[in-house]
Amino acid sequence: MKKRTWLIVFLAALVVTVLVQVLLVTIFERKQEARLTYFRVAPIPEGEPDPAVWGRNFPFQYEALMRTLRTSELAPYSPFGRYGGSEAYSKLDREPDLKRIFAGYSFAVEYRDDRGHEHALEDMLASKRLGDKKPGTCMTCKSSQVPGLMKSLGPEKFYATPLTELVASFHVKYSIACADCHDSRTMALRISRPAFQEAMARRGVDLSKATPEEMRTYVCAQCHVEYYFKGPGKYLVFPWDKGLSVDSIEAYYDAIQFSDWEHAETKASLVKMQHPDYEFWSTGIHARSGVTCPDCHMPYTRMGSVKISDHWVRSPLVNITNACATCHRLSDAELRARVLEIQDRSASLLMRGDSALIAAQDAIQLAMKQGVPEDSLKEARAWHRKAFLRWDYMSAENSMGFHSPQEGARILGDAIDNARQAELAAYKAMMKAGLK
Repeated sequence: MKKRTWLIVFLAALVVTVLVQVLLVTIFERKQEARLTYFRVAPIPEGEPDPAVWGRNFPFQYEALMRTLRTSELAPYSPFGRYGGSEAYSKLDREPDLKRIFAGYSFAVEYRDDRGHEHALEDMLASKRLGDKKPGTCMTCKSSQVPGLMKSLGPEKFYATPLTELVASFHVKYSIACADCHDSRTMALRISRPAFQEAMARRGVDLSKATPEEMRTYVCAQCHVEYYFKGPGKYLVFPWDKGLSVDSIEAYYDAIQFSDWEHAETKASLVKMQHPDYEFWSTGIHARSGVTCPDCHMPYTRMGSVKISDHWVRSPLVNITNACATCHRLSDAELRARVLEIQDRSASLLMRGDSALIAAQDAIQLAMKQGVPEDSLKEARAWHRKAFLRWDYMSAENSMGFHSPQEGARILGDAIDNARQAELAAYKAMMKAGLK
């Protein structure tokens, strides 16, 4: 019995010793991997906008970033991403009704899908919207030279300066790159855009206390958001004072009586939604679970013994194994099917919203042609404003409803109902005026 006891104790001690050694070796390997991710080959000047300079120290990340020039390398309507695919196709050609939905606004002139980050500056400069009258504000999120320009000019002057003047005077040539998100000395993530800092401060959020995980989302939320240009100086503002939901954003705009333009057909005062990706994501299950933007769009990958974030920023649908399967233990085919099911449902609701908006516009136009008094059309135009804002919120966000499926369905359901209410109000106004 004594020999058996000692044998058990010896074996237990041996197992513990081996486990401790394995743990120590693993810790050592992870520390070595952390060191291997950063070779200081050359110093990086503060705020350096050229990604190639950063690439001397971070060749893997630089090579991946340059792949955004090739976007998804898939056809825009492939099964991997049939609602975009990061190819610059014309949405106006694909959906002719958009010309009427945006009648009287620049998006009826040109509306193209976004391409990869390294095309951002090029595509913004080439856009026909506003032509040569673009303010500096339009370049806020399109170039790694912007943080330096804002620091030297100040945000207010930067926004107010014509874009053509900024590009010519400061030789702007770099698109989105390393300096937009990283401190060149410590490599820590940083907030480089004042509009985000100002909006968060108004919400009572102290960014100096942000956790590393929060920063992984915040650096993306500097740009992938809804915004508007305030005043003649085109000062960039995020409408978050009342909250991040679409209803809170609407309440903010209504309170300040803001509109982007008067619709050419209905004369309703409308607000154009930009790309409210952060706001919409904030209402979803991934946000509640602590999943950040890079977890899916820049998932970790291995280069030999080194683990890095994949800087080929792209749709998770073209990288399901790394982007989704690390958390969801299902096959790639099943995960893709689940995503596309959500997106197909959202797209169907969005198309119903298209039809409802066109019907509302037809009814309001008919009432105007038949001489219905302007005061009698206020209700119909108010409903048109509410419907368009919600429809465009979902049309402009980039996940086709995936970031928050239930919220997306709610918003599109409200958009359809609001558009039908606008149509009904117009017909009621005609009946009240004694018209048919």
